[in-house]
Amino acid sequence: MRKFIYIIVYTFISFQASFSQEQLIAEASKNYNQFSYINAIDVYESVVANGHESAELYQKLGNSYYFNADYVNAAKWYEALILLNDKSTAPEYLFRYAQSLKGLKQYKKSDAVMKRFYNATGEIDSRGSLFDKQKNYLEVIKLQSGRFDISPFPHNSNLSDFAPSLLSKNTLVFSSSRDSSGVAKYRHNWNREPFLDLYSVNKSDTNGFGDELTKVSKNVNTKLHESTTAFTKDGSTVYFTRNNLYKRKYRSDSRGVNKLKLFRASIDGEGNWKDVVELPFNSDEYSTAHPALSVDEKTLYFASDRPGSLGESDVFKVAILEDGTYGVPVSLGEDINTEGRETFPFISDKGTLYFSSDGRPGLGGLDVYVAKKKDEGFGKVYNVGEPINSERDDFTFVINEETNKGFFASNREGGMGSDDIYAFTRTGSIKATCDKNVSGILRDKNTLELIPNGIISILDENNNVVNTTKTDDKGYYYSDIECNRSYFVRAEKEGYAVEESMIKKTMGEGNVVLDFEVGKNQIPYKVGDDLAKTFNLNPIYFDLDKSFIRKDARIELAKIIAIMNQHPTLKIDVRSHTDSRADDNYNDILSDRRAKETIAYLIKKGISSDRLTGKGYGENLPVNRCTNGADCSDFEFELNRRSEFVVVSQ
Repeated sequence: MRKFIYIIVYTFISFQASFSQEQLIAEASKNYNQFSYINAIDVYESVVANGHESAELYQKLGNSYYFNADYVNAAKWYEALILLNDKSTAPEYLFRYAQSLKGLKQYKKSDAVMKRFYNATGEIDSRGSLFDKQKNYLEVIKLQSGRFDISPFPHNSNLSDFAPSLLSKNTLVFSSSRDSSGVAKYRHNWNREPFLDLYSVNKSDTNGFGDELTKVSKNVNTKLHESTTAFTKDGSTVYFTRNNLYKRKYRSDSRGVNKLKLFRASIDGEGNWKDVVELPFNSDEYSTAHPALSVDEKTLYFASDRPGSLGESDVFKVAILEDGTYGVPVSLGEDINTEGRETFPFISDKGTLYFSSDGRPGLGGLDVYVAKKKDEGFGKVYNVGEPINSERDDFTFVINEETNKGFFASNREGGMGSDDIYAFTRTGSIKATCDKNVSGILRDKNTLELIPNGIISILDENNNVVNTTKTDDKGYYYSDIECNRSYFVRAEKEGYAVEESMIKKTMGEGNVVLDFEVGKNQIPYKVGDDLAKTFNLNPIYFDLDKSFIRKDARIELAKIIAIMNQHPTLKIDVRSHTDSRADDNYNDILSDRRAKETIAYLIKKGISSDRLTGKGYGENLPVNRCTNGADCSDFEFELNRRSEFVVVSQ
């Protein structure tokens, strides 16, 4: 079952075989636009069987299956769309195709499609940029996996069961589309299942569950959907999700779609749910759903597609004020939300946020993610791994951090129904990251004496400082790093030359030992000297026909920056050069671009622009014989693609 953010009442629409293809498509599109995906599929596939094909038809067939988590058929029709449309395929269909392939465990093929998605969207869409930064996501997830024992909930049905929530230590409340009356009067048109109601069951002394299910009061359950509950610790108040139906009044948005809303109810000493009220920040025009309470019960978290959402649904929070009113809903922002679906938030008794998302690198469908409390928000987001997560939708995760027990729901293979609830026991802590550290000593290159109070900086791949430490009185330093990232480590001490080394991205938890030997900074320079030669720096090379700053060049530029910071009156002239393998005029333009890119990079890193000049010299000043027409190797040509840093003032 697709974890949708809105629902519309089910309508039956029939068609006659004598209808024309155009009439059939029109009827199917009517169903589709009303989210009657199962009906739409029946008609669309009959049209395809009669030889009709179009990009729109394949899109809607793919979407109809995708929104019902049928990834086999979704992948089939998205692939047909791409084969038909190729380069004209909208990026969103590439993303859905990639997700569908994950649902089939075809990860290599999915990654290839995600690479194409990233190339189409770049840094604009965080789903693509997150994938590009975490290409080894399967290795990272594997490191997180194996920390839970799971078992199926004994009261799963052959339909949809999800959203487990503890009313008390002894009572579990969940949402189900089972037909407890024997005759389902109402069904919704998304997947033809009965509408969801809330049920409760008591836990037994044997850590199991009783045989008797109780349907929650009619004050709460209606003919439409009810799901996802959050209870106060004393069990007197419940927040829950319902379709936009209040006091028997059914409301739709401007398109005729019935959205989801949050409600609050009181629970008396006899377990009766009453005094149902709608929360004031709901709207007929967008959905507000899936409540979760903070540890102090002063903040309500929820999912919504309200204006300002980054994606299909985002996680928001709103203050619960002392007088019982509410503040203004606030998004958790880009640290949590993506252009995909972030939904089903839960706050543990330690203040940790758990939620489900399909916008981050995962195993497929919705995966469960975790972010620890940090200041006023949350820290970095991590996938909780298998067996909680699978290639299908995994969601509504709740846990008691003291007992390490909890529940979640999934539509994975092997379950009884379209969604099933699973109980779990956490057997190992979820690691916030793949931890490792870098350590070593700093010593004088000539005397080999250990250097105390040296500054050790840890920089990311973009040369941004992420941590700084100092060597102790024995010249020893230590810093935590993450094992799935690359770093630069820089060693500095007043009066010494700066040294820097790179730590490459590796998996596993082995620690890094990195020692530094630095020489006294007594190398003289004068006007006209090239700092790269004076301080024995590696040349700043460029790729063929490119002007962007390469990663290996950033290391050397970091040294230039350190030298200029140590000598605040120093001014330099940046001189960029090309090789001879292009038109002379073109090379003049290219080298000038390289000089400007180099200067811009130095300014971005804090060097004042009035200390920098520069220009490009094209291919006019080669360092070897490789001029026009020369038979040289790629390496020989590369030596001429360089930047120099000539002192113009001390």
